[in-house]
Amino acid sequence: MAEKPEVYTDADAMARAIYKANGGEIRLALPLGLGKPITIVNALVRAAVDDPALSLKIFTALSLQRPDPSSELEKRFLDPAMDRLFGTAPSLTYVDLIKCGDLPDNIEVSEFFFQAASWLGNDYAQRQYISANYTHARDVLISQRPNVLAQLMPRDGAHFSMSSNTDISADLFARRSAGEMDFLAVAELNDALPYMDGPAEIEARDVAMVLEPPRQVDLFSVPRRPVADAQHAIALHVSRLVPDGGTLQIGIGAIGDAVANALIARDRAALHDLWRTAPLPLQGAEEGPFRTGLYAVTEMLVGGLVALFEADILRREAHDGAVVHAGFFVDARDMYQRLRALPPDRRARIRMMPVSFTNALYGDEPIKRDDRRDARFVNGAMQVSLLGDAMSDSAKPGQVVSGVGGQFNFFEQAFALEDAHAVLTLPATRQSGGDLGSNIVWQLPVTTVPRHMRDVVVTEYGAAFLRGLPDEEVIKRLICIADSRFQQDLAGSAKKAGKLDPDWTVPPAHASNTPETIATWLAPYREGLLPDYPLGTDFTDIEQLLLNALADLSQIQSDKRALLSRIWAGLTATPHPQEGPAMERMGYDATPRLAEPLQARALRGALRRLA
Repeated sequence: MAEKPEVYTDADAMARAIYKANGGEIRLALPLGLGKPITIVNALVRAAVDDPALSLKIFTALSLQRPDPSSELEKRFLDPAMDRLFGTAPSLTYVDLIKCGDLPDNIEVSEFFFQAASWLGNDYAQRQYISANYTHARDVLISQRPNVLAQLMPRDGAHFSMSSNTDISADLFARRSAGEMDFLAVAELNDALPYMDGPAEIEARDVAMVLEPPRQVDLFSVPRRPVADAQHAIALHVSRLVPDGGTLQIGIGAIGDAVANALIARDRAALHDLWRTAPLPLQGAEEGPFRTGLYAVTEMLVGGLVALFEADILRREAHDGAVVHAGFFVDARDMYQRLRALPPDRRARIRMMPVSFTNALYGDEPIKRDDRRDARFVNGAMQVSLLGDAMSDSAKPGQVVSGVGGQFNFFEQAFALEDAHAVLTLPATRQSGGDLGSNIVWQLPVTTVPRHMRDVVVTEYGAAFLRGLPDEEVIKRLICIADSRFQQDLAGSAKKAGKLDPDWTVPPAHASNTPETIATWLAPYREGLLPDYPLGTDFTDIEQLLLNALADLSQIQSDKRALLSRIWAGLTATPHPQEGPAMERMGYDATPRLAEPLQARALRGALRRLA
């Protein structure tokens, strides 16, 4: 390795040099998510498109994409705000080629984890998907003998940082140093990435080539979605399961944001009245503040964990002095800014590690066991069966929504550690095509976590502890946290299968599991304690109002009578105080016109229902 990397300012020239160094055949290890060096990757793809003699094989995950609006209303809402909400980085050329079916034969792309729902219905992406636990993805990659690793990195003097992506890259660099691998490491400079030191830091001589582009790419941002009643209720249940002095993992999304918010409120002793007025049974006795504090070990560092770190709830030190160990991050832009703004000594308490460390116990196992005491690994699922197995990666057989990722890894740890639990969270119901369905079902089409690993399941209606229990008791407990509109059908399926006593009925305490019950419970606390955006948002006030109206229309899209009622409300109901600015934001006239499109009239009606 040279003492200093070759520096390029032209990505196409750098791409030619990378191909030349590898005899025209590149097997590219590309980080998942934020760490992709978009400018370099697009130049490599362009070169292969222009020259069929070149070969490019890409192994990666989580190829971040802006959303494609699925309706006229979505397009009107998203198009004016795309750059502000998602950043201005160019799209990945290989993603564009896959979408339009034009990926040439000399380019192959395989992913082991998808951005949620981004590749549903795409034959190429679905065929090339590789199902692997996150800890095993490294070994799948190594078996493909990568000869180039390319990554987006910040620089500090003579050092670079893997920053957002130590997940697999850190192990690859370590193996190369040990003589177990041989690949060309190239970097694209990006000063917006937080400079994470410790295991994330590498020396300049470890990188062969560096692209210093005339314009650095903007970092992809994941806008925070509003937290609904059901998600806040789930978080409140979870917050009672986390012991002081324990270990925490939470994921990205509204439930993760809500869990962080609930734990902060619990630490401030702000939840006692809310718990006292709960209309349903509560599980877990952890109600007090965090005197010792928590330690976090997670594959993904999310905004909720950063908020807990800033609130000084994450302060219990592991053996190396860190209070957070994480494998990668991608989140809203303000999280990157907050990490960059931390004093170096404070930021060093968040230590980026390979997932072989965060997601597994092997390697320094006694130390990990001591650090990870009283662990609560909190992850989301799409559906759970009455026998306790979970579906988290596929919507139906053959079509992958996202991937297994590290979920099963954390279930393994929960069963291997003393006093640890894997907590699966999911709203009790879902809207699909305008139809309401239960997320607790009799049987699943696809299993991500098998029933023999069942542990804790949480919906807005409570927490069900399932580990080590007979099937009948598991069924009873899951029906008790299901939506009451589906409880009788679920019980009937279980009785028909001989798994439930024919005389069993839903206990009265669980017979009023409805959205109205949850809404009534939480309504007094929604303004201050349980806000729509507990961690902040990039949406303007008008956009937040529109999101609520669009969510209403989405839920009734297949219900003609409900749609007609919205249209009628758009003609007759009292206008919302912000109706004019909201309609103008969507590209419609501020004041109603008799000839305006029906979708505009329905939107007015949805806004007026929110008044």
